[in-house]
Amino acid sequence: MKLLSYLLMIAGIVVLFFGGYQWYTTTTAQSEATAEAQAMIDERDLSRKTEADEFDAIAAAENYDPNTGETAGILHIPALEADLPIIEGTHEDDLARGVGHYRGTAYPLQNEQIVLSGHRDTVFRRMGELEIGDHLVLKMDYGDFTYEIKETKIVDADDRTIIVPHGEEVLTLTTCYPFNFVGYAPDRYIMYAYPVKTQDE
Repeated sequence: MKLLSYLLMIAGIVVLFFGGYQWYTTTTAQSEATAEAQAMIDERDLSRKTEADEFDAIAAAENYDPNTGETAGILHIPALEADLPIIEGTHEDDLARGVGHYRGTAYPLQNEQIVLSGHRDTVFRRMGELEIGDHLVLKMDYGDFTYEIKETKIVDADDRTIIVPHGEEVLTLTTCYPFNFVGYAPDRYIMYAYPVKTQDE
């Protein structure tokens, strides 16, 4: 009986240590990605002040195509006072660093669906606090773009109809649901937001 107690105690310590290590590495990776994204935005703002020619955001958007794993921008959520780094790609390594941009979907001013995905227990842990009418801001290398949340819905985890051509610009956020579910969540929480502005704020 004592041996079993010791084994359970050791197992608990291992689980606790592993969980703490995961939290530390994820938090560190997100902090580094946020700093990198903020530096990109700061450099953008500085160059805008020094350039004599008018900046063409539409032309820049047409050519914007970061490589997988690159920091692409910042998702600013005013209602949560949150700045989350956007990483190109949705593999586990990408999602560990921030909000993943689903490869093959659009970016602001590309006139199609923009899909961002994040874990419900890290970057999107407060997603359930957002309401219809709240704003989301994508801070990109070529400008800041504001969207208003218009619709939310819950779909099955295997639903493949979320990422489809829309024929217009729409920002789609997706994460696992229920938010407090332990293990592999059976559903996905989807949020749709539409452009409020298409120029720098």
